Amino acid sequence: MPSTPRPLRKLGFLTIGLFDPADPGRGHESTLEIIELGERLGFDSAWVRHRHLQYGISSPVALLAAASQRTRRIALGTAVTPLGWENPLRLAEDLATVDVLSGGRLNPGVSVGPPLHYDQVKDALYPDTADAEDFSYERVRRLLDLVRGKPATDFSGVEGIEVFSDVVQPHSPGLGRRLWYGGGSLGSARWAGEHGMNFLTSSVVKAESPEAPLDFAEIQLSHIRAFRAHHPDGEAARVSQGLVVIPTDSATPRQRAKYEAYAAGRLPRTTSPQGPARLLFAPDLVGTSAELAERLHAHAAFREVDEVAFALPFTFEHEDYVQILTDMATRLGPALGWRPAG
Repeated sequence: MPSTPRPLRKLGFLTIGLFDPADPGRGHESTLEIIELGERLGFDSAWVRHRHLQYGISSPVALLAAASQRTRRIALGTAVTPLGWENPLRLAEDLATVDVLSGGRLNPGVSVGPPLHYDQVKDALYPDTADAEDFSYERVRRLLDLVRGKPATDFSGVEGIEVFSDVVQPHSPGLGRRLWYGGGSLGSARWAGEHGMNFLTSSVVKAESPEAPLDFAEIQLSHIRAFRAHHPDGEAARVSQGLVVIPTDSATPRQRAKYEAYAAGRLPRTTSPQGPARLLFAPDLVGTSAELAERLHAHAAFREVDEVAFALPFTFEHEDYVQILTDMATRLGPALGWRPAG
């Protein structure tokens, strides 16, 4: 237990925004309606995943621009945008634009590394520079500098009737404090802390030491503590946890059976590290709000955060998300000490 327990201060949710390729508009509209519902229920934040060449949201910035005009209060985040697909200068412009449109509510989460299936996509993505692209933390640092107002060029001033700036425009001064790094390793946690970012944890961590016990919560806890130890804000540095949490209080018997089958089908991957990266997955949590609150309060990493963005399962229906979010806001959140935003 931490010396000072952290009551849950901010409740958020994360969705992948799946859609039918035959009717993509309906799927995107469903996601926007879910974000609007989240605001009505008092959630503090809504986050969208980033999926390229899949049937999920490929352009969170565009979708969140739309969401910003249909909401007034809820924070809007990406969890996460993989920077291997992005030009940091262009992304900085897009993020600042949406932040201005939203009134300062954007919370961009990013990660680094080569794009998924890079050998298959590199000729389309970087036809001339594929072998020279840098997918390291340097890509994040470039984005941070540009969002925070460091010069992008040595030219500014008037040329004819046009006026040029040497920094990204529009400039949104608070956005630099609302950038998040999505990490699952000790190295990522330290780097994010050293560079003054916020830290997104999820239901996946790296079991980097073959000799250490395979305890998801303890590994995640070590990341949170390493992040804060390296952050200028210390214990006040922001961390958000993103486990898959499914309350069943108002679910129908059919929904409960579906949720339990979904979690059971994903349970085998939680028993040992997966793949060469030794990824360790957390079990999905399914049950009544009272049961979930008890399990979360026993979770070593949850006890040290005061913000969450619980992940909605990928493949459920719109009405399932309505039920889950409603139970989260009206039953689970209060059981964790949270109060809805006005």
